[in-house]
Amino acid sequence: MSPMAPGDSAPDEGGDAGAPRDTHAPERRGPSQTGARALLDRLTDGFREFGPAPTPACATAGGGRGQGGEAAWRAAGEPVDEGPVGDEPSALQPTNGESTDAQSAAREPVDGPLGWPGYDRARARARERTGEDESVVCGTGRIGGTETVLVCFEFGYLGGSLGQRTGDRVEAAHRRARQLRLPVVTLVATGGSRMQEGMRALVQLQRVARQTALTRAAGLPQLAVVRDPTTGGGWATLAAGADVVLGLPGAQAAFAGSRVRPRDADPAAYTVEGQHAAGHLDHIVPEAGLAPVLAHWLTLLTGGGARPGDSAGPRGAGTSPPEPAPVPYALPAPPPRGTRAAPPAGEERAGARPRPDTPEPVGPRGTASEPQAGPDAGRPGGPPGSGPAAVARARAAERPRAPAYLDAYFSSRTEIRGDRCGGVDPGVVCGFGLHEGRAVAYAAQCGTPTRPAGYRTAARLVRLASRLGVPVLTLIDTPGAANGPDDERAGAGPAIAEVFGALAEAAVPVTSLLIGEGGSGGALALAAPGRLWVTPDSYFSVIAPELAAAILKRAPDRVPETADALRLRPQDAVDLGVARGIVQVSDGP
Repeated sequence: MSPMAPGDSAPDEGGDAGAPRDTHAPERRGPSQTGARALLDRLTDGFREFGPAPTPACATAGGGRGQGGEAAWRAAGEPVDEGPVGDEPSALQPTNGESTDAQSAAREPVDGPLGWPGYDRARARARERTGEDESVVCGTGRIGGTETVLVCFEFGYLGGSLGQRTGDRVEAAHRRARQLRLPVVTLVATGGSRMQEGMRALVQLQRVARQTALTRAAGLPQLAVVRDPTTGGGWATLAAGADVVLGLPGAQAAFAGSRVRPRDADPAAYTVEGQHAAGHLDHIVPEAGLAPVLAHWLTLLTGGGARPGDSAGPRGAGTSPPEPAPVPYALPAPPPRGTRAAPPAGEERAGARPRPDTPEPVGPRGTASEPQAGPDAGRPGGPPGSGPAAVARARAAERPRAPAYLDAYFSSRTEIRGDRCGGVDPGVVCGFGLHEGRAVAYAAQCGTPTRPAGYRTAARLVRLASRLGVPVLTLIDTPGAANGPDDERAGAGPAIAEVFGALAEAAVPVTSLLIGEGGSGGALALAAPGRLWVTPDSYFSVIAPELAAAILKRAPDRVPETADALRLRPQDAVDLGVARGIVQVSDGP
């Protein structure tokens, strides 16, 4: 079963959650000291718990303060989510209008489903110590400007372990979120499934997983905050399965609890820091700074400000797609070496003029500017005059890279991290940002060969944005896919296929801009079909000219000739129907 390791949650009778650990357990901070209600009060404006005020009857039955479920909402005269089509009641769901929380308590035998000696006494002690009658507190509250459904674990109640009544409340919270079309924030601190309820507790993971899947299918964002500890099924469902995962510094985060790990295990692998390094967690945030970070993420994932014709908030079925992300201007390339120093990275943003939704191309499609004499002849900011010149300009060390473009385009942005398969590619940055008050998702190559983890992270980004109704911007700049033996073993082909598939299936418009090197399929994978623009400092080619010459057994001095033959200049991409146009260069203030 999913481990609820003694010391992480509760020993056999729910004793002291701070009990000493085995000597081989990794060192870490103590369990989350901030109680559920104190944390909710700190993070939200006006937290409102689900359910009516407690009564002696419901307290005796185990419902008590914080009772979730639909009966409580009906009693309070509040609307109840009957679930979407296909969300039929299961054996663990209410079938007669009665709350599953109340049903569970009413039919539960002494000491729980297993008759575990002392279980009822352990729960009574936990209730007296924490003031809670279960390990989760659920309700709604405003974080920043976004109304949110919150599920907060109380570690002091039997180590935040998941039992059947925990599942009742988590299910009720997700049903409520779908009914009100609100995002869900889960503040996790748990040792896993509750041993005292045996398999009845373990199957709650299936139940929780179904509810998160239904909320995901409804197009609603889910964020998780990993507190200390988050182990077992709590990590494997509510935490690791969220759209965005944040973690508190020093928190334990792993499927294996501290007492069930190999004795020679590396302690770092079981921490928030280790999960972040491996790409399983997006950001590490101190608890004191959690509220503004959550508020920013909720703004981004719910669309930011809506444009005319767009509907605000998460999108439901039948909602029209959002407007495409505007195409960025090209950033000015620095002057040739020896004239004056290039501005520091990011300064291009200062005073940049507003960008139109679709910058005018240098020449209309099919009639791009003709090359002039000389490799770089043409008007300032215009396209290169030859294939070799195009390659040289795209490979120039001084050319603006993706971070400069993103800083110029977004007023604020936040990255996601990792492919959720154990990989991180620092050469691909993905995330969400605000452009003119509206959320736009982005996936950007930074000029290096793209690794499989980079493609999988981009695919993760596109699928998340598509589900949430957020338009996507991709910036293309890579000499090609990384092609070493480690990259092949890591699944370069399947990873590239994932990105092609994600863009092909996207339910939101994707805007693509080639800002530098466009090396074969490794670059094309991030290009939106029919919505690709190019900058004057770019090239797009089926293969690098050096490699083409080698395959054709041409001498090195014929590489420039090969570059011309490949028709890889930006204006060639327009002429060939691959790109819609060459974007203008921003002229600053």
